[in-house]
Amino acid sequence: MDFMTDDKPEEEAIIQDEPEVTDTPEGTGSTRESLKRKLREHFDGKIVRKDLTKKIKEGANVPVYVLEFLLGQYCSSDDEEIVEDGVQTVKRILADNFVRPDEAQKILSKLRSQGSHTVIDSITVRLDIKKNIYVANFSNLGLSNVPIADEYPEKYDRLLCGGIWCIVQLDYEFVEEEKTNGNPVQIRKLTPIQMPHIEMAELKEGRSAFTKEEWMDVLLRSIGMEPDELKMREKWLLITRMIPLVENNFNLCELGPRSTGKSHLYKEISPNSILVSGGQSTVANLFYNMARKTVGLVGLWDCVAFDEVAGIRFKEKDGIQIMKDYMASASFARGKEEKAASASMVFVGNINQSVDVLLKTSSLFEPFPPEMGTDTAFLDRVHCYLPGWEIPKFRPEHFTNDYGFISDYLAEFIRELRKEQYGDTLDKYFRLGKNLNQRDTIAVRRMLDGYLKLLYPDGKFTKEELEEALTISLEMRRRVKEQLKKLGGMEFYDVNFSYIDLEDMSEHYVSVPEQGSGKLIPEGLTNPGQVYTVSHGRTGMIGVFRLESQMLPGNGKLERTGLGYDRDAKEAVNTAFNFLKANGNRISGAIKTTTKDYIINYQDLQGLGMTSKLALPTLIAICSIALSKPIQSSLAVLGEISISGTIMKVEELANAMQVCLDSGAKKILLPSTSFTDFATVPPDLMSAFQLIPYTSAEDAVFKALGVES
Repeated sequence: MDFMTDDKPEEEAIIQDEPEVTDTPEGTGSTRESLKRKLREHFDGKIVRKDLTKKIKEGANVPVYVLEFLLGQYCSSDDEEIVEDGVQTVKRILADNFVRPDEAQKILSKLRSQGSHTVIDSITVRLDIKKNIYVANFSNLGLSNVPIADEYPEKYDRLLCGGIWCIVQLDYEFVEEEKTNGNPVQIRKLTPIQMPHIEMAELKEGRSAFTKEEWMDVLLRSIGMEPDELKMREKWLLITRMIPLVENNFNLCELGPRSTGKSHLYKEISPNSILVSGGQSTVANLFYNMARKTVGLVGLWDCVAFDEVAGIRFKEKDGIQIMKDYMASASFARGKEEKAASASMVFVGNINQSVDVLLKTSSLFEPFPPEMGTDTAFLDRVHCYLPGWEIPKFRPEHFTNDYGFISDYLAEFIRELRKEQYGDTLDKYFRLGKNLNQRDTIAVRRMLDGYLKLLYPDGKFTKEELEEALTISLEMRRRVKEQLKKLGGMEFYDVNFSYIDLEDMSEHYVSVPEQGSGKLIPEGLTNPGQVYTVSHGRTGMIGVFRLESQMLPGNGKLERTGLGYDRDAKEAVNTAFNFLKANGNRISGAIKTTTKDYIINYQDLQGLGMTSKLALPTLIAICSIALSKPIQSSLAVLGEISISGTIMKVEELANAMQVCLDSGAKKILLPSTSFTDFATVPPDLMSAFQLIPYTSAEDAVFKALGVES
């Protein structure tokens, strides 16, 4: 077993040799008790029972970290009586002191009549330059320009940067002489509901007492999830959601079904992230306000999450461009200045169709607005695509009743970890494969760094544990690359991500689970008259089209369905039938064009608009049904013919072959005129197929049906 540092092998071996946590029901009770004991021993005062949070949260519209601050003060005990008394105290404090926006005037009236009152509210502080004093604004209470002592914004600078929740003791004193300019409301004392300071050495020391599985469970319980109800794969995916909070300038996308808690972490758990609900935004709000010369959300928060990505709009035309610039370089230019920021960007939204349908008909980025979802430059800047469809829809049993870190503590140590870096250890054991370009490499390294900081904040992990995190990092980035290949063609063909073990130089490839299913071109023989062709659709993108045929007794008519009003496609079909009438005997005397009727249905399998390159596929389909002979298995037909039978070369051969590969084709029927373009096709793409060349229309039919000419 290799360990990350050579100078402390004994210490690390002790940590790594602890028995693994079992997910079996029999061991759950003892495991939980053991875990609780370790938490009590190493993190006493920094943990809270999450069922208490849940119980009160349901009746109070207050952020989780506010609740847990109070619960940590009044309910930190194993004694049920003390806990129950503490819960009642917290409920009373919230009932009496938490300011609901609709009860603001009631609270102010109470403050006036009593002369003093304690409130829990979100406070923002600004410097009034004209008066040379700091003034506070109360979000829910609706008060503004309340003088505040200099010590508070100097001590808690987050008051000046977007505001934080506080417990504030207020006094009310109305002075007649000062009624014009004075403010009767005064701040006696302000206490932020946040951890004032965190000891990282204590955290790292405490982490060494836990196994990887135990620590993963602690993290998940800290964000309110119950790990015993989750599979290991689901645990990894939920941990992935936390990477933008622990890693600077990390861009994550998660699209999936509703009720999977996509935005919960960014809205409720961390006070260092902000959730921007889908809708119109401005460059000034998000990046930089040139009028006020103030930086926007990316400069104030560790993570900016966009909910409901389908609704993202910018008032300004250059909004998307500035966002792209920021996502790539962590800086943006406004006016004469270039500004840098470290906020990560998260895009979450809903998928309305099944994944299989999306993969066949469009891309996994389809829910994005068109100016983002089809812009390969924008999508290439997304480091990680988290498969939200693999996370279960949350039911009550998915939420924990056990102990986890107080949200404040979790948020603060995660924030501190943003300053550290562990991902460089990769170079000691592994090398990334040749298919990863610079952007892919940056994405994988950042993701790996994020996983290691979350799971191993003490920096102690084995080579096997590093490899586990590396594999899932490669998968998350490859999912982005697969969609880019679908949208951008050959520019992004190199999707076969791998890593090389430096010990034995073995190469390990990483796949994407959903890519292997639902191929458009099926394996095995199809029915006679069924043909698959790959060519440009009406939208200009290359897609897969299916032809299905039937033959009936008749007088030589051709009926076509599925073409609608597409004139070019209809003309191509007529070309094929007229060619067959003139040259059918050269193919087979058994093909009747005067005593049989043919019906052909055309299907655009990917919704790209019907192709006009249908003459050759139609000819093959009619011959196949007429001779009752299926085409070769897993065959894609490329190329086109004219009315005289002249064969035409394939446009964008490399891209067309890439689509064939993605669609499940194993053989390609190819015009010999396209051989000159082989130099544009990567060798590994070429070797993926059995290439079947044809030199004429008749030759194409013979080869497609697998008969000798």
